[in-house]
Amino acid sequence: MFKYYCLNPIAQVGLDKFRADFEKTEDVNEAEGILVRSASMHDMELSDKLLTVARAGAGVNNIPLEECAKKGIVVFNTPGANANGVKEMVIAGMLLASRDIVGGINWVESAKDDENIAKATEKEKKKFAGTEIQDKKLGIIGLGAIGVKVANVAKHLGMEVYGYDPYVSVDAAWNLSRDVKHVLNVEEIYETCDIITIHVPLLDSTKGMLNKEAIEKMKDGVIILNFARDLLANEEDILEGIKQGKIRKYVTDFPNTTTAGKEGCIVIPHLGASTEESEDNCAKMAVKEMMDYLENGNIKNSVNYPNVDMGVCSQASRIGIFHENKANMITKFTGNFGELDINITDMANKSKGTVAYTMLDLETPVTEEIVKKLSEIPGVFRVRVIK
Repeated sequence: MFKYYCLNPIAQVGLDKFRADFEKTEDVNEAEGILVRSASMHDMELSDKLLTVARAGAGVNNIPLEECAKKGIVVFNTPGANANGVKEMVIAGMLLASRDIVGGINWVESAKDDENIAKATEKEKKKFAGTEIQDKKLGIIGLGAIGVKVANVAKHLGMEVYGYDPYVSVDAAWNLSRDVKHVLNVEEIYETCDIITIHVPLLDSTKGMLNKEAIEKMKDGVIILNFARDLLANEEDILEGIKQGKIRKYVTDFPNTTTAGKEGCIVIPHLGASTEESEDNCAKMAVKEMMDYLENGNIKNSVNYPNVDMGVCSQASRIGIFHENKANMITKFTGNFGELDINITDMANKSKGTVAYTMLDLETPVTEEIVKKLSEIPGVFRVRVIK
């Protein structure tokens, strides 16, 4: 029996996917698995029982990834599960920025008590005139699950679409419209496109990439959309670009004191994935990842450990070892099994950055002695008996 704890309310349609050998607990310290959405875990004391954290969403900045890695706690996210919801918000943001819909609605609200509002509308509406998105050049930075969906819809809307992603996956490439122009340099996006939307993870290499230098390369009157992470943009530089007339509109899904209420900014209260469908999809995907890991040791969509899948164990036992990614570790593991005359029938080893995960199927049941020997090897974070 495995126990799980929900740090946030998780869609019931996801929790219903748990099989009978999973039980919800109200004591976080009893849980082998934690399901979380937006709650911060940085100040939590992580129990020694905790084996995995599944984030029902894409971003994991609320989870202490490095601490979890060193404790052999696998952190999952759910990439692509909320992609359609975010895609629809990006298209909405594009339309809101191209046509001054918000300004027009606000004027109607201010004039609601004017008995001549219908007549006044004909005079005032020219203040809110905008441009159409058809035939405009859209630049997409990042062709992951969301970027691909935005690109394909934009093509159907009659836009000329440019995509930049030096690490585009095979799956993304297969799903991407062949009419999208795949550029090899992000500067081409900056210099060519009327509208730019960013869909990359927040890394040291991407933090603040939409800055003064990038903005200077952009076309006058560019529209910038940010539904990925606020820190991808240097928002002080964005405001200066708006002030100088370089940027027509900045649409962001991340309210803060820098952009909220500022001229030229359309700030949305983080609604990108706030749909019933997205929450349901994320919950179902997170539960599936957690179950497969707790039952079989398989890892898919982890952000702090590599993907490893050996299916369902058909041997006497299975063991997982979390360790530093350095030379000679596998030799030390297999040497200990050899000393105790334990036969390894199958093995997988993958690394991710400074950490690695080794999973082994054994011909005989796991003993306390082998677990102790493996745990004492320098560089081993955790040894888990899966079966």
